Amino acid sequence: MWTKIVVAWTQPTIGLPNISAATTRLDGMSENYRWTLEDTYAAQNMCPYETVAYGYSRFCELFTYDEWVGFDYSIDLTFYGGCSFGSPLGRAVGIGYQQEVMARLKNHTLGYSGSQINVTLDNNTVTFPLNQSLYLDFSHDTTIAAALTAFGLTQFAKPMDSTAHPGKHNFTVSHLTPFAARLEIEIIKTPKPLMANRSGYLKGKETKYVHFVLNQRTIPLGWSIQECDDSRIDGWCEFDAFLRAQERMPGLAKFELACFGDLEIAPYGTYTDGTP
Repeated sequence: MWTKIVVAWTQPTIGLPNISAATTRLDGMSENYRWTLEDTYAAQNMCPYETVAYGYSRFCELFTYDEWVGFDYSIDLTFYGGCSFGSPLGRAVGIGYQQEVMARLKNHTLGYSGSQINVTLDNNTVTFPLNQSLYLDFSHDTTIAAALTAFGLTQFAKPMDSTAHPGKHNFTVSHLTPFAARLEIEIIKTPKPLMANRSGYLKGKETKYVHFVLNQRTIPLGWSIQECDDSRIDGWCEFDAFLRAQERMPGLAKFELACFGDLEIAPYGTYTDGTP
């Protein structure tokens, strides 16, 4: 897949409020070296990576609070435009994970996917086991962002201004995919339909629910998926309703067009649904 992708978006303008001032300041502190805008951004990137690796980084001290706010938002723009709803490849990159999850929930293997899935592995219960109480998948931060897009969680789809910080916004990468990010998809069974406030049961038969938990916080499925009840304060979605909604997601990804089509270069903001 990766060797045939035609990059079809341009890098957004990074909305850093004081990066030029920071560049001038750091250039004045340097001897026999001309500090560039790219150097400033690289130095900011060093702060979190060194902090995770060593517990501390002197690079963090070089910038003001406002400059860190701007840097944080630049990462949001990069992820949004590169692997989520702001990219024509957003859904396609994540759709393989969505299909594997759906196969497990429906308790079947995958003989054909129409996506990047390795069906040599996924059509065999030895390499793609079923009926498990717990499944573990390990991947990359951008893959989590693409998976959220592929599941159709449009609460993260709102376009963001590429020139100024918008204030609070749902697509915040430091909340979605920080270091060691974890997405949990829980299947919960109750003897009867459970009231969202946990005060009791409604009349009915045994019911199953789907619950998305990202970094220990609920993603309310009803905010994005019309088949789910958006009034549930617990964010749960009835299992069968969730399955019905997910049936249309592979088609929305337009995998063949996204990954092998001759897409035209388009500026940031052209794509807002993660699909060509």
